[in-house]
Amino acid sequence: MPVVLDTPAAVRRAAMDLLARREHGRVELSRKLRQRGAPEELIEPALDRLIEDGLLCEARYLESFVSYRARSGSGPQRIREELLQRGLPRGAIDQALRDSGIDWRTQLEDTWRRKFAGQLPLDARERGQQTRFLSYRGYPMDLISRLLRGQFEDD
Repeated sequence: MPVVLDTPAAVRRAAMDLLARREHGRVELSRKLRQRGAPEELIEPALDRLIEDGLLCEARYLESFVSYRARSGSGPQRIREELLQRGLPRGAIDQALRDSGIDWRTQLEDTWRRKFAGQLPLDARERGQQTRFLSYRGYPMDLISRLLRGQFEDD
């Protein structure tokens, strides 16, 4: 039986259920509540109250998202793009990436070693394959180029 979200209490309860599973951004949580049938005039006040109560925090969401995606091997460019698609402001995203304390060079190297067993490309085809994979994962081209030229060991 579907839950009817026609009162402020019902909308708040549905939002808190979603937040209990994982952190959400305001835009994402609003979208999910709309999909569940909550009217717009009830969503915004409920989200404002959740922010006041400290239950909805975009900074916490950004920190959690960046950390999770980095652990799964995504680079900063891919993470930034995913967060932009979720409706978060670029400035807040860039700040979260800076504050994360993640060494993207080390992340790149770990991702590369897991996928390619630490084998530098022997020819242009392999170089292209490795470059495309790492670029798709969201790592900057300058770091990828240095890694594939074997220049990380020099640092």
